[in-house]
Amino acid sequence: MSWVNQLARPDIVALKAYEHAAWDPGLERLHANELPWRANADDSQAGLNRYPEPQPRALVERLAGLYGVEPERVLVGRGSDEAIDLLTRGFCRAGTDAVLICPPTFGMYAVAARIQGAEVIQVPLRAAGDFTLDESAVLEQCGRNVKLVFLCSPNNPTGNLLTEEVVLRLAAALAGRAIVVVDEAYIEFAAANSLSRHIRQVPHLAILRTLSKAHALAGARCGTLLADPEIIALLRKVIPPYALAQQATESVLRALQPAQLQISRTQVETIRRERQRLLADLSSLRGVRRVWPSQANFLLVAFADAAEALARARAARLLIRDVRGYAGLPDCLRITVGTAEQNSRLLEALA
Repeated sequence: MSWVNQLARPDIVALKAYEHAAWDPGLERLHANELPWRANADDSQAGLNRYPEPQPRALVERLAGLYGVEPERVLVGRGSDEAIDLLTRGFCRAGTDAVLICPPTFGMYAVAARIQGAEVIQVPLRAAGDFTLDESAVLEQCGRNVKLVFLCSPNNPTGNLLTEEVVLRLAAALAGRAIVVVDEAYIEFAAANSLSRHIRQVPHLAILRTLSKAHALAGARCGTLLADPEIIALLRKVIPPYALAQQATESVLRALQPAQLQISRTQVETIRRERQRLLADLSSLRGVRRVWPSQANFLLVAFADAAEALARARAARLLIRDVRGYAGLPDCLRITVGTAEQNSRLLEALA
């Protein structure tokens, strides 16, 4: 039995996947109970009267090229959230298995686990060490029931990168026991390379990527799981057969043309510069206790009076994120880096 099948839920391994209508664009379709005419308002290229291609080949290949992996290591879904849900449903038995998370971190890891009925084991990041990973505690808490270890790098909401060597050591130590899933939603804003270059040699390492942040496609809902082909094959049994809307696929393919990618790179550089300006200027404000350095497109800020800061931002017609409910962040807000004008308006309001 393969290592993936040993870790996965036995009922998912045995599952016969839903057989969607055959995809052959060279033939006229009388096999999927679709209407043969387009709607009057349909301006899509392929036609919204037809079911979209499951795991569109052109999109999978384009994303594989963007992320530097083979197409068989790519699963495309509705944002990273769907990949988190698929991993949890594919590997965790309700009432038996567990996921491990390192708070403060992205909330969907715990939500997906609890929906599935899996236990959530928490190993907090070291707040005193600028939210570094507690490697020994993670290994100590990874019992036989832990199937997934979710790590976020750069981490949301703290903005720091996790040390690559530590993550790879964890993946090696947990080989055969658990899959280490690294969420790289913000990696384009960081001074670091993606860990996806290691997944060929480290099959127990899986990477989450998204087009929502650096590529300005949050509304298109397009995220990618990069993983061992056996993991991809297993989760293709679980993902709905027509998960990606036709218009979203067409929009994403247009946005991944070379000229658009260059625009995205330019915008990322602008965000990096504004991030540094915000960090410096926020740090000088009297009501700010601390601003943590960030490798993402946001800053974590501790305020003497976070409620007042929220109110001042709202009065300036700006929303910033209240993260005081996160573990270890009782006085903190998360501020997304905006345009130069928005950032200046926020600074003026907080001053």
